[in-house]
Amino acid sequence: MNKTFKALAHPVRREILSMLRDGPMISGDIATRFDMAWPTMTGHLKVLKEAGLVHGERFGTQIRYRLNAGAAEEAIAALMALFGKGEEK
Repeated sequence: MNKTFKALAHPVRREILSMLRDGPMISGDIATRFDMAWPTMTGHLKVLKEAGLVHGERFGTQIRYRLNAGAAEEAIAALMALFGKGEEK
């Protein structure tokens, strides 16, 4: 779970996840929405993938990323448990 929270800590990675809510995207299309060097973008995608928040599938020279909704739901549940949400008092 620590990798998940580390991945969610950066605003660019949160924005990538938000973009992927609408459906899978090619890494190049994701990168064009940000003003940063390609190695920086691939680093962000790697962190998201290692945290299990996204899945990457290679198509030739391109990688298509999609949101792993199950991992996102687990992170939300962990946060809710941490702050006591959903528990009767």
